[in-house]
Amino acid sequence: MADLSPRSEISFLQTFLCSAFAACFAEFCTIPLDTAKVRLQLQKKAVVGDAAGAPKYKGLLGTMATIAREEGLGALWNGIIPGLQRQCIYGGLRIGLYDPVKLFLVGSAFVGEIPIYHKVLAALLTGALAIVVANPTDLVKVRLQAEGKLPAGVPRRYSGAKDAYFTIVRQEGIGALWTGLGPNVARNAIINAAELASYDQVKETVLKIPGFTDNIFTHLLAGLGAGFFAVSIGSPVDVVKSRMMGDPSYKNTFDCFIKTLKYEGFLAFYKGFLPNFGRLGSWNVLMFLMLEQAKNVFRV
Repeated sequence: MADLSPRSEISFLQTFLCSAFAACFAEFCTIPLDTAKVRLQLQKKAVVGDAAGAPKYKGLLGTMATIAREEGLGALWNGIIPGLQRQCIYGGLRIGLYDPVKLFLVGSAFVGEIPIYHKVLAALLTGALAIVVANPTDLVKVRLQAEGKLPAGVPRRYSGAKDAYFTIVRQEGIGALWTGLGPNVARNAIINAAELASYDQVKETVLKIPGFTDNIFTHLLAGLGAGFFAVSIGSPVDVVKSRMMGDPSYKNTFDCFIKTLKYEGFLAFYKGFLPNFGRLGSWNVLMFLMLEQAKNVFRV
């Protein structure tokens, strides 16, 4: 296999560790972009003629500058603790299980290039399974990122990640940790399929071009391709997921989808597209580059 598979066999545990480490590294480097993306997605459309309702956040760099100016530079890393917890679980499982599931689907006796639909199906399954386990960490991460600068005297809902977990369970019930599970499963299954299958396919295609070898430049091209496909396909469910997790006023996934479409139009589902691509594009490049290098440690 030309993609995520090692040039020599490594165990599932080793793959899990490499994947978790690479995902955490990429998460730490790019979470300011993710925080800006979440704020843009949660921002409601202003009423025409209402100056007071003018959008607070404008564009990726503008949003990051506003957050840093009003809340401090550290606010761009709000949610980093649950973000790293999420990547340890979700990143490790979705990538660690990808090759075993892919091989299971085609059968152990299969010889040749694995068809693209098997790659997509394997990534859909591992993405869905991994996020079911990791959803509580994703919820807390979004809740912490969604909190902006509050008026004087108004306390924050959560003092940190640990407090957020306990407060949510105490006030909303343990089931609330899986709020937004539907759109989150859809989002992560789709984005995982777009990322892993496209990285797999792009890398496989590039390596067929004369002069290209399995090196950092090839990983860079494949990572950019993975990020682009992931954002293009996954933006609508990503917006719904962020709003479901950040705004408890929505009754369910369908209610969130209909209200967003009715009051803000179809393009609202691509709100924050550029910061999302900036985030996922850079995230995928960093993650896959680090993953390939981490796997080299275990290769013989």
